[in-house]
Amino acid sequence: MTELVPVRRALLSVSDKTGLIDLGRSLAARGVELLSTGGTAKALREAGLEVKDVSEVTGFPEMMDGRVKTLHPMVHGGLLALRDNEAHVMAMEEHGIGPIDLLVVNLYPFEATVAKGADYDDCIENIDIGGPAMIRAAAKNHAFVNVVVDTEDYARLLGELDRHDGATCLKFRRKLAQIAYARTGAYDAAVSTWMAKALGDAQPRRRVFAGALAQGLRYGENPHQQAAFYIDGSERPGIATAKQWQGKELSYNNINDTDAAFELVSEFLPANGPACAIIKHANPCGVARGETLEQAYRRAFDCDRTSAFGGIVALNMKLDEPTARAISEIFTEVVIAPAADDAAKEVFAAKKNLRLLTTGGLANPAAAGLTYRQVSGGLLVQDKDNGRIEASDLKVVTKRAPTEAEIADMLFAWTVAKHVKSNAIVYVRDGATVGVGAGQMSRVDSCRIAARKAEDMAEALGLDAPLTKGCAVASDAFFPFADGLMAAVEAGATAVIQPGGSIRDEDVIAAADEAGLAMVMTGMRHFRH
Repeated sequence: MTELVPVRRALLSVSDKTGLIDLGRSLAARGVELLSTGGTAKALREAGLEVKDVSEVTGFPEMMDGRVKTLHPMVHGGLLALRDNEAHVMAMEEHGIGPIDLLVVNLYPFEATVAKGADYDDCIENIDIGGPAMIRAAAKNHAFVNVVVDTEDYARLLGELDRHDGATCLKFRRKLAQIAYARTGAYDAAVSTWMAKALGDAQPRRRVFAGALAQGLRYGENPHQQAAFYIDGSERPGIATAKQWQGKELSYNNINDTDAAFELVSEFLPANGPACAIIKHANPCGVARGETLEQAYRRAFDCDRTSAFGGIVALNMKLDEPTARAISEIFTEVVIAPAADDAAKEVFAAKKNLRLLTTGGLANPAAAGLTYRQVSGGLLVQDKDNGRIEASDLKVVTKRAPTEAEIADMLFAWTVAKHVKSNAIVYVRDGATVGVGAGQMSRVDSCRIAARKAEDMAEALGLDAPLTKGCAVASDAFFPFADGLMAAVEAGATAVIQPGGSIRDEDVIAAADEAGLAMVMTGMRHFRH
């Protein structure tokens, strides 16, 4: 296999014209013959470059609205021929096929077309055929052919040509081939995913996921694990779209926790007032509304000050100076918000290790989507949990109906419980969490842990009684027995929201009535494993 291959002839056919003219000029200056198609050839000629149309090479004009232009032996033979194979060389000579040493192609903007909400026919027309075919051919024959599919690799290509006097090395071509196959794979994944959705097929026979590298990470959950962060191109506001203003590089755990924090705070619309969520190890340790953003933060902080140390703070509106100063009172890993004013940024400038991220907006908690998780030998794929409950959806099952204030707190607790690892118990009073129990094997234990945290905070805040006295409590799934409910009663809860559906619902309702509770059922659960 040849190590160094000189580049003498290149075919350029790009949808994204970024950097095209500079690349064309650089190749021409090195004596490379340029072949091209359609709009790419036009752009190069207008820049004063000499270009040969592919139609001159194939002897066929572009036809069928450009659908057929490069699907021809004169093109694919030039890409696929093995230059060290005598039979291949003889075939090229017999049919007048010239070798193509460099292919530069980026594909029709299918993903962008889908993202802008184009209709079915428009999306179909933006499925590239000739481009992927040429890319695969060139990548397969990387022993002799260079293939470039990303504009960011133009500079790398020119640098390689400079290093080797107009040639490229095998290692470089192999890397380009790997990038090329990843691109066509991602492209096909986008097409197949869109078609499944367009057809209403929730369980297609094959499902492909693709991502683009956003960031190499120092390590994964633990230092002995390698890791990287890939984005899927969905542009959902959050960690993938965020701009980092300061602080050291985000870690794997930072990204995971920050995503959890921002998805939770996005449940609370700014129109309904400021809200703050504080996350530790992907679980909320405090969530609250407030009259101001600073008040929302302080109320969330007062749920569990110990756990908040070194946590992630997510805000549902622009970060201001007073809130930034309040957050700066303790060590915080990451602050994420839709935006931040200059005064807030100046406050954080003194905190060199604190990362400040802005997303440009909130995520839509009602938007459809998929989540997936690897298991041994496969993937579990499901719809995103975008289930939402309004007051009108609640079914009162006890003799005492809840007050308006209790309903508000129950709905707040229910929203937070959706983001707490099961078994989840959330105590809320006056629009702020006052106890959170997460990830326990027993629902009773979650009730007791949340209550114990409230007791600890009452002592720390100098209160006469824990804030769970007179609170509402949410359970992410039904109470299988009345013992969990009674643990919440012991903590001081007066109102309960839960899905219902247990074979012992009547026993639990009877216990609630005996305790004088108001209890509602949602008919929806929020397991989060």
